[in-house]
Formats: sequence, C-alpha cells, structure tokens
Amino acid sequence: MFSLYVKELNGFFSNLTGYIILVVFLVALGLIVWVFPGTSVLEYGYAELDTLFSHTPLVFVFLVPAITMRMIAEEKKTGTWELLMTSPLTAFQIVGSKYMAALTLILFALLPTLVYYYSVVQLGDPTGNIDSAGFFGSYIGLVMVGAAFAAIGLFTSSFTDNQIVAFVLGVFFGFFLYTGLSALAGLQTGTLAMWMEELSISYHYDSMGRGVVESKNVYYFIALISTVLALTWGVISKK
Repeated sequence: MFSLYVKELNGFFSNLTGYIILVVFLVALGLIVWVFPGTSVLEYGYAELDTLFSHTPLVFVFLVPAITMRMIAEEKKTGTWELLMTSPLTAFQIVGSKYMAALTLILFALLPTLVYYYSVVQLGDPTGNIDSAGFFGSYIGLVMVGAAFAAIGLFTSSFTDNQIVAFVLGVFFGFFLYTGLSALAGLQTGTLAMWMEELSISYHYDSMGRGVVESKNVYYFIALISTVLALTWGVISKK
C-alpha cells in the first residue's frame, strides 16, 4: 500500500505537468491575495486574509481535479490498471493509497501559503494584530475542502479512461457541491432550502471560518469524504 502511495507521488513529480499545476496554483493565489485590485490584502487596511480563504476553494475546484484526473483514468488507458487490480492489494487499499497521495499533494500546495499569515502578522499595527483563531479555523476548513474535492476527483477518475473527462466531471461535481447547492437553496423556501444549504460544502466551510471548529462541520466533511470514497471503491470493485 505504501509503495503505491509513493508511486503516485513520484508519478506526479516525474513530469513537468505536476510542477506546472503547483506553480500556477501558488502564482494565482499570490496575485489574488497581494496584487489584483479589489482583492489585495494591502488595499484593505486590516490585518486579515479573508481574500485567501474566499478564493482558494474556487481555485481548488480546478486544481484538485487536475491532480486526481490521472490517478485511475491513466492507469486504465495505459493498461496498467488490470495489473494493479490483480496485485495482492485490495480495492480498498488501492483507493486509500491514491486518495492519501492526492491529499498529500494538496497539503504540499497549501503549506507555502502559511507565509501569507506570517507576512500579515508582521504588517499588522501593532505587530501580531490578526485574528489567529479565525485564520487557523479557516485553514482547517480549507484542508477539509481540499480533502473533499480530492475524494470527488478520484471518484470521477474511477469510471473513465479519459483524463479530460475525469477533469471536467471533477470540476462540475466540485463546483456543484460547493456553490451550486447554495444557489439552488436560494430559489427554495422552508425546510427544503435549509436541507439543501446544509448539504453544500460552502455552508460548513464558512462556519469554520468564524474561528470555531464545531464537530457538526467536521462530521459533515468526514461523512462526505467517506461516502464518495465508498462509491469509488464500489465502482472499481464492480469493474
């Protein structure tokens, strides 16, 4: 299982595409947080990083499927999937290894953004004048969002041998669960609207951004990730 995990990480960094994906992600966030008018932290006059946390999930919608699209689809296209399925590894171990590799890559992409926190701490007047609880609550929420998108991306990669199809489907499902359900909830009333709103990723992510990591939000992400990974396991086990 560990060897498959390492293989996925090596496969991502063994070609230029992996580096391009990470560089584009970090450059895009850097421009949004520090440069672009209307979103730059330097324009606010406040020691906060709301821009980082409001825009990163939308960037994740495209970044994470780009990471996961090849994990199963490419194996099927190149013919190595049959060898993998006849190996001593179970379907559960295969899904778990690939998911942990995707999650590791997401964490690797997020780590450099901690520099933004240090920068804002130093720019504050007085130094350190920042809502640290809100920052780290949002950061935990950001990791949860990335983990959920990774599960979705792996699922879409499991029922096709075309990376582009896996990417497009991953973007669609990720965007729908993040903002689509909230938008549909705004068109409804009563219990249905509340139910749809609470099913959306953005609802629980925004709640964690207030600096209080409530158990119900953590349970939501765990349930969502577990459900999608179970569906992925079901797809590859059936095939």
